[in-house]
Amino acid sequence: MNRNSALVVFSGGQDSSTCLFWAKKEFENVFAICFDYGQKHVVEIEQAKKIAKIADVPIRIMQIPFVNQLSHNALTDISVEIDAEKPNNALPNTFVPGRNLFFLSIAAVYAREIDVKNIITGVSQTDFSGYPDCRDTFIRSLNVTLNLAMEEEFVIHTPLMWLNKAQTWQLADELGVFELILNHSLTCYNGIVGNGCGTCPACKLRKKGLEEYLKMENVECRMKN
Repeated sequence: MNRNSALVVFSGGQDSSTCLFWAKKEFENVFAICFDYGQKHVVEIEQAKKIAKIADVPIRIMQIPFVNQLSHNALTDISVEIDAEKPNNALPNTFVPGRNLFFLSIAAVYAREIDVKNIITGVSQTDFSGYPDCRDTFIRSLNVTLNLAMEEEFVIHTPLMWLNKAQTWQLADELGVFELILNHSLTCYNGIVGNGCGTCPACKLRKKGLEEYLKMENVECRMKN
């Protein structure tokens, strides 16, 4: 398998966009895979296409509607309102059971077909929002399982695993894509590009991290009005 190539699990959000440009720095050939799983914020797919084009990275859109049919959650069910805050002693209702399990498994099959060894995902345990499939133990376990299942030597990279959101903004800045990600990535669960709606959990986390980074580094605010 080609050890100089990588496949990025890509949604067009802040984290996966940062990972996309990190991958371009670390590997000679980079590919992206994006999933249409019935998410309400489906506009993220269009943003993923735009960012991939800017990055000059070929992108494959995979249709996996079965994810939407398996469970009721706030990201795929229009009848479920998104929790403003994470409930105590329970998973947030934006948790899509099995999502990263499916994404990474499908990505591995696709990576095998295009002769790619390295798979990159933007999950983070430091900014763990109650999602068990963002934990390092899950990723390491799945890495072993995928290698056993396909008799391959995949390596799942998680460059953001131990970074908080402020540090993720810092990495984007170091990679020279701070403004691109600030203005063109889509983190918002309500499908608003850039600064987002400001009220959903994803927007709050993104904004908090941005403010911390700008304050930490005394960086001049580059947010567009």
